[in-house]
Amino acid sequence: MGAPVRRYGIIPLHSREAARPERNRCHPTAGAVGDRRDRRCRVRPRARCCVTLLSSIQNPGDLRRLSEAQLVQLAAEVRAFLIESVSQTGGHFGANLGVVELTIALHRVFDSPRDQIVWDVGHQAYVHKMLTGRMREFASLRKWRGMAGFPKRGESPHDVFGVGHASTSISAALGMAVARDLAGQHHHVVSVIGDGALTGGMAMEALNHAGDVGSDLLVILNDNEMSISENVGAMSQYLTRLRTDPAYSRAKAELESVLKRLPGIGKPLTSTLERVKDSMRHLVVPGLLFEGFGFKYLGPVDGHDLPALVHVLEDAKQLRGPVLLHCVTQKGKGYASAEAAPDKWHAWPSPAKTPGPPSYSQVFGETMIELARQNQKVVAVTPAMLSGSGLTTFQKTFPRRTFDVGIAEQHAATFCAGLAAAGLRPVLAIYSTFLQRAYDQVIHDICIQNLPVVIAIDRAGVVGPDGETHQGAFDIAFLRTVPNIVILAPKDENEMRLMLYTALQQPGPVAVRYPRADGSGVPMEPFREIPIGTAEVLRTGEQLAIWAIGPMVEVCLRAADILATQHGVEAAVVNARSVKPLDESLLLAHAERMPILTVEEGAVMGGFGSAVMETLTARGPCVAVARMGLPDRFIEHGTRSEQLADAGLTEADVVRVALALFEEAEPATGSAVRS
Repeated sequence: MGAPVRRYGIIPLHSREAARPERNRCHPTAGAVGDRRDRRCRVRPRARCCVTLLSSIQNPGDLRRLSEAQLVQLAAEVRAFLIESVSQTGGHFGANLGVVELTIALHRVFDSPRDQIVWDVGHQAYVHKMLTGRMREFASLRKWRGMAGFPKRGESPHDVFGVGHASTSISAALGMAVARDLAGQHHHVVSVIGDGALTGGMAMEALNHAGDVGSDLLVILNDNEMSISENVGAMSQYLTRLRTDPAYSRAKAELESVLKRLPGIGKPLTSTLERVKDSMRHLVVPGLLFEGFGFKYLGPVDGHDLPALVHVLEDAKQLRGPVLLHCVTQKGKGYASAEAAPDKWHAWPSPAKTPGPPSYSQVFGETMIELARQNQKVVAVTPAMLSGSGLTTFQKTFPRRTFDVGIAEQHAATFCAGLAAAGLRPVLAIYSTFLQRAYDQVIHDICIQNLPVVIAIDRAGVVGPDGETHQGAFDIAFLRTVPNIVILAPKDENEMRLMLYTALQQPGPVAVRYPRADGSGVPMEPFREIPIGTAEVLRTGEQLAIWAIGPMVEVCLRAADILATQHGVEAAVVNARSVKPLDESLLLAHAERMPILTVEEGAVMGGFGSAVMETLTARGPCVAVARMGLPDRFIEHGTRSEQLADAGLTEADVVRVALALFEEAEPATGSAVRS
């Protein structure tokens, strides 16, 4: 069992409100961060707080030279730096403020990178980056060619595992722990996972395996009651009971104290004491879930009591086998607005938009309300992306017809299949990058049974600062190989509305993909059905046909104007609208007369252009074809415009490739492919 664990910072609380410790202060004598009474430490985008200690931290080893009082001061400096820095660069805000003390304690106690710390999701890894030699890089956070917003193996040896999606850290850490054991090594492996990520099935699978393997592994549950939106489900309710019920913590402590005072207890009664304590826990705490998985459970502990965290982590290091430390933190800690509204301050809010077109996500949410009013069978399902998908107002309007299933994409897809099998019309609102996790369920549970599930794929294409882990590059390629599914992509927000309406009229599964972008500001039409598999000719021309999908349609229209006015090449522009099925008759008619250029904001390998090539190879004449799309590499973080330029998907790129195709194409001489 290792060394005995001392009592520390246990939170026997009736309510979350009671758990909030006072705000950290920039200095022991200064006002709270953001307090108007202390002008010197008031946090504004240009504020300059004292960073005497923080500037001295070049690597985690420097923390071990600080006293406990200095660690507390350092936490205040870190929090002030975070507020100032992220307010200028943007990025994930609330989660990082919530783990300041936890991260400092981890790097104080463990010897990174020899000891391996794996962060789940990575939203909360900014403090980790600050303490591992990357302070100077924060001005470039999430910018093109700058520091990534998530842990990234190529960026630092302290980033031992790259992340971006939730629920992966326990699996990865267990793999590292087993590799350590097989190599005969003795370093520590730590997984830091949030309570939101713990709702993911993969985390449960990893806990189950870790308890069976029995390797030394510390899992730290960072419990702040939030992911991006408020956590939902039975796991969240279970953690709330552990967090707020004082009976277990008090009973355990009092029982131990009483029995230890009995004369002559000695070693013979040690095992009896442990059994009685365990019996008390079974009586008081429902479930004992983690110990049922084979973990030694410690906590809950106050995640903002830095000295207590250091002590409990030192104790946890001595325990053998899998250990779970339940650490209660507050998302947005130290910044009043973020404390009060952690969902809105998950990331630093974007500057107020000047009046202009709504985003695709906003239009989706508004359209869903209209559709639900027309059809009582319409329900909305999302895996922890209620606000991001634009469904917050829908939930308020139709609370019984809105289902946020937590970070559980696989379950979300099969749950929709069950709803559809029972006669409802579910719409699954999901980011493209997260749909990857539900691929088997889309095939096995939705498409094989040809169930009428609408998959609203948000963030399709490049997504900006979140980078490689979040790009929506692959949905066309992995979906179009699946029988029964229809794949649609609108050229603008009005067409998205019509496609959603059309999708709900179909007898089988339909996917509608749209970008993380603002719309074009086009007027909204009354609902009408768009013929599936029918393309739309937006510009006529007889020298070249440009077939585009989604937001690339607008880019291609501008490119066609340049081709005509500056190069004398008249190109037809076709809004394909439907990736599967294609408008084969129009495509074949164009292929009879001119070369074809396809343009998409998706992976060029296996994507829309590949579908065009396959159709022409099987049924069409020999024709010159060029394909443009996202290249066969991962696109780094930056703005959407920077990413599209890097991928070669600007109007200038379309003009360049179109001219080369037009000049090189010779009728009836075979098929030429340019990607």
